[in-house]
Amino acid sequence: MTVSESIYAPSNTPFQMTAMEWIHAYWMSRCVYVVAKLGIADLLSESPQHCDTLAKATDTRSDALYRILRALASVGIFAEIKPRYFGLTPLADNLQTNHPESVRAMAILRGEEHYYKAWGDLMYSLQTGESAFERLYGMDLFEYNDRDSTQGEIFDRAMAESEEENSLVLEAYDFSSIDKLADIGGGKGLSLATILQAYPSMTGILFDRPDVVERAKNSWDLALRNRCEFIGGSFFEEIPTAADAYILKHIIQDWDDERSLTILQRCHQAMKPQSRLLVIDFVIPPGNEFYGSKFIDVNMLVMCPGGRIRTEEEFHKLFQAAGFKITQIIPTESEVSIIEAIKIS
Repeated sequence: MTVSESIYAPSNTPFQMTAMEWIHAYWMSRCVYVVAKLGIADLLSESPQHCDTLAKATDTRSDALYRILRALASVGIFAEIKPRYFGLTPLADNLQTNHPESVRAMAILRGEEHYYKAWGDLMYSLQTGESAFERLYGMDLFEYNDRDSTQGEIFDRAMAESEEENSLVLEAYDFSSIDKLADIGGGKGLSLATILQAYPSMTGILFDRPDVVERAKNSWDLALRNRCEFIGGSFFEEIPTAADAYILKHIIQDWDDERSLTILQRCHQAMKPQSRLLVIDFVIPPGNEFYGSKFIDVNMLVMCPGGRIRTEEEFHKLFQAAGFKITQIIPTESEVSIIEAIKIS
């Protein structure tokens, strides 16, 4: 097969065609990355535009941009309205910065050089069980984000693109008995802010690294800010006391068992006897059914210092070692579950 031929030869069976889609999937992801990085969807928010106009606005070559947009249009991302004029489609809508279900920041994050190069070294992680990212950059992902403020901001924006997930957590769990809620490692505090808005009598604590907390504080509106304490620190050392419940949302997945255990123990030390721990995370089910977080688990292998997505059995063992008993695991309409636990020792 030459490069001028279709990647899907007519003689292929449906199974072969599916396999070819897997093999070439990164072609599509790289095209999505560049149009997200350039903000093409934002430029099309008002009306379709000619490739010459888009190229001028993004400092790219019109013919090269046309070829990329034509390829994306063939899978429903953008549409060629008339020759060399492109407009948005429902899939392209989500690449707009201000869309309520935007994935633009995530598309940029996953396509940035440090992610792409680390995944290119997947074989190293497979052979050693260690982070390819740390091998390439000599530091973990969180140190990298601290040192490179631009990449740190992209990471923060991508992690904040979870408004729908937060809403589904609210639908699945009753927070009404909680007077003070602490969000540990809460980033910019979108999850906590969503819960505080739904429960006007509740107060909150947002706890994360000092620089992250300071950025979060400045982004909250005054009414919500007055109901929340913003505390900087490390969850490996000491976390705030006196909350009725503690949330760890997508935190445990980033670390190996040893460091995850340390985080849980710090929560245990801070909690009152009647406090609850709420770990909001993916729980991988048994069997061969497709589950997106099985691939997120591979991302943890490549990118994070020992991170992994865990099964229910693995969560039970980890919580028990930290002095907790899981009281219930509540699924949501997304792949995320709410793991509720109490202190037993």
